Order: sequence, then C-alpha cells, then structure tokens
Amino acid sequence: MNCKPVCKLCNKLVMSQSVTFAGGNLVINLPAGSYGNGCKYCIVVAQAIPATATINAPVVITIGTGTEQYPLTNRCCAQVTACGIRTRTRYSTVVSTSATGGTFKLLGNACPCPTNNLASINGTAPAAPTA
Repeated sequence: MNCKPVCKLCNKLVMSQSVTFAGGNLVINLPAGSYGNGCKYCIVVAQAIPATATINAPVVITIGTGTEQYPLTNRCCAQVTACGIRTRTRYSTVVSTSATGGTFKLLGNACPCPTNNLASINGTAPAAPTA
C-alpha cells in the first residue's frame, strides 16, 4: 500500500470543538458555519466524552456559539445516545432541515450499545440479579 506523505483533507471533514454533558444531553459542538440541507459532513469527535455522561443521554449537536441543539439520529431516525459515540471516531452524516430546525442523520451505524435485554420472555417475572 502506498501512503502519500502529504494529502489534502476534504472540506466536508468537520472536527468537533468540544464535547460536554449538559442538561442530560451529550453535546457535540461543531465550528461556526452554515451546514447545508442534504449535504454530507464527516464529523470527527475529537475530544474525550465526559466521564459524567450517562450512556442513555441523547446526543445533540450545536454550531459555533449558537444555543440551538440539533439531534444526532441514526439511519432509522431514532435519537443516538451517548453509548453509541466514541472519541477519535469519524461519523458520516447528512443534514436534514425543516421549517423550524434540523437534524444530523448518520449514514452508517453508530457503535454498538450495551443492552440489558432479556434473552426471552415467558409470562413470569424475571429473576432478580444476584448481588
């Protein structure tokens, strides 16, 4: 494999400016600018995810100094939670706008989240986990 010692990065590659946990949300802040409807952006989560973040915290995106929060959704339009995001990882997204706001939608899958789903159900209450 040949590796170029110098190469140009795509202008749609966006590095996060900060990652915080506030108001129950994992907030990824992107550089100021206009993110066009229907445009693809590759977002890199460049900072560490705060240790205080809960795994089920919804992931939202802010832009520059703006306070508007845009949800990060998966391919099925469900809100991505903190357990699906990793530091130093690139996520391909497409912006979808409406008359009142917008969303960043993942083009691929988020990282696998841990699950506590029962293996099956049979009509009886599950046994309490042992301490």
